[in-house]
Amino acid sequence: MIVNDFLTTEMLATFVGLVLATTLIVQFTKDIVKNKFSDVYVRLYTLCISLILTFVFARAGTGLEDVILTIINSIIVSMASMGGYELISDPKAEKSK
Repeated sequence: MIVNDFLTTEMLATFVGLVLATTLIVQFTKDIVKNKFSDVYVRLYTLCISLILTFVFARAGTGLEDVILTIINSIIVSMASMGGYELISDPKAEKSK
């Protein structure tokens, strides 16, 4: 990988690439979701983005076990993107405006 490259398909097939892409997409678009829904929906939105990216760029395979593994991997990517500690330690936290 060359340092001057932007995101590539090879990079998106890695954990770090998926977390980065998920974080960028969610941070750029979450105001749309947050204006209409609560913080819980932003977390669900993050999971949906993570699922889409993981299935497109880092699918484990085509069998049922592989699909389940891909879903589990996307949950891990989603948690890393949101900040796993905050999600686990205080799952019902809402920021006040």
